[in-house]
Amino acid sequence: MSRRQVRRVGDSGSFPFVGALHSKSRSSPLLSVCLVLVGACLLIGYAYSGPGMFKSIREVSKITGDYSCTAEVHRAIPVLKSAYGDSMRKVLHVGPETCSVVSSLLNEEETEAWGVEPYDVEDADSNCKSLLHKGLVRVADIKFPLPYRSKSFSLVIVSDALDYLSPRYLNKTVPELARVASDGVVLFAGNPGQQKAKGAELSKFGRPAKMRSSSWWIRFFSQTNLEENEAASKKFEQAASKSSYKPACQVFHLKPLH
Repeated sequence: MSRRQVRRVGDSGSFPFVGALHSKSRSSPLLSVCLVLVGACLLIGYAYSGPGMFKSIREVSKITGDYSCTAEVHRAIPVLKSAYGDSMRKVLHVGPETCSVVSSLLNEEETEAWGVEPYDVEDADSNCKSLLHKGLVRVADIKFPLPYRSKSFSLVIVSDALDYLSPRYLNKTVPELARVASDGVVLFAGNPGQQKAKGAELSKFGRPAKMRSSSWWIRFFSQTNLEENEAASKKFEQAASKSSYKPACQVFHLKPLH
């Protein structure tokens, strides 16, 4: 029986249950709204709890901008070990989420690791709190001299920190990174036009990230008397090629200050 037929039957008063049919018809929009809301909640939960089509959406968001160079460091650790060898024996990582990088480095054989978090650590997990308590990770403003002696570490790795500094502070910070390294510095920087800071990060860092070109960085190194480590760069490229690793961030290799 079609909806038009039901309406006509109701008008004629032939059936005593026609009122129930009208009540059901009136309640159907509310029922539809409830079903839509329940479905939306289920889809959102699925997107963040397991694989599926939303996984690909999250991956695309990384490619279009929401990508972390600190996450890139995790991917690059095997390549760095292959390129730097014994220079990975005592490593300092500088940048946000350094607790995760230090934890990964400590899992590597014959590698000691420390970290500097440039910003206040909020909602740190138990692992990060443990690293802070042990003194392996410390919070320090990298716009000022690092709290370490010269050549305290064989290798210094920095990510997601320099992109937020103006040239005024970069002139001091990058030489400081080179000062505390005995073998070199590896700098992970964002790619112009491909990466941007997430909204939450803007409030944390106080300013938007400045993605600079490779030519800008090369001029900067020259102006601050920092030398690129061509030998290390070549070894890194060879190791990356063998493992089919393609960095999403720019990677620069610098010599330590003598």
